[in-house]
Amino acid sequence: MSESGTQNTVVTALAAIGRPVVNGFAGVGSAAIFAGRTIRRGLTPPYYPTRLIEQFFQIGWLSIPVVALTAIFTGAALAQQIYTGGSRFNAQSTVPAVVVIGMVRELGPVLTGLMVAGRVSSAMAAELGTMRVTEQIDAMRTLRTDPYRYLIAPRLFAAIIAMPLLVCLANILGIFGGYLLSTAKLGFNPANYLSMTADILEADDIVMSLVKAAVFGFFIALSGCYAGLSASGGAAGVGRATTNAVVAAFVTILAANLVLTVAAFG
Repeated sequence: MSESGTQNTVVTALAAIGRPVVNGFAGVGSAAIFAGRTIRRGLTPPYYPTRLIEQFFQIGWLSIPVVALTAIFTGAALAQQIYTGGSRFNAQSTVPAVVVIGMVRELGPVLTGLMVAGRVSSAMAAELGTMRVTEQIDAMRTLRTDPYRYLIAPRLFAAIIAMPLLVCLANILGIFGGYLLSTAKLGFNPANYLSMTADILEADDIVMSLVKAAVFGFFIALSGCYAGLSASGGAAGVGRATTNAVVAAFVTILAANLVLTVAAFG
């Protein structure tokens, strides 16, 4: 192969690698600008409290069943796994401590975030994407209604408010699930189990859990709204936006969880 042919091959390979990297950084920057614009406009009048309450109901109240079931099953399964693993080292008594720490610090916020993201981010992206491709958002601007204040900000703030409440519920039900299985199947004394749980749980654990929940709520709403408002290309574009919203929400939740965990407990 000639020298020019080799150079062209190298350039093509580097371009194939660099293009998605550059596009990724461009997407992150665009999403950051989108978030800043939404927060700035959402904190200035006019306000739409009815929209905020409506979105709080959609995000918070309607997510309770799936969050509750996920938390109870996870807490019970975690207790069984810890008991089985701890029996190899005669450490079965650590079940209450590990269940409460695992649920409050990690599993409660993360699993709640992922379940809500799957339900809420996709719905936001589909609704806003449909409005985008059918030019309803352009019509809204024509009527002098700011879509950031009317559509995006209520979703963002409602998710930030609703997620800590959902995570509190998930933590309680997850611990309760571990308690039920431990006392009904594993032979733990109910009073001793609750006493150990109360002794091991600290205020810092609860605060960190709620901070994670608020951050996850921000990313859930941001991913859904940004993907929806970026949709184009008709029904196929709305489908792509929905998929992108869920994937982005999952990735940002897991990345943010790692950063917050290392920052708080590292």
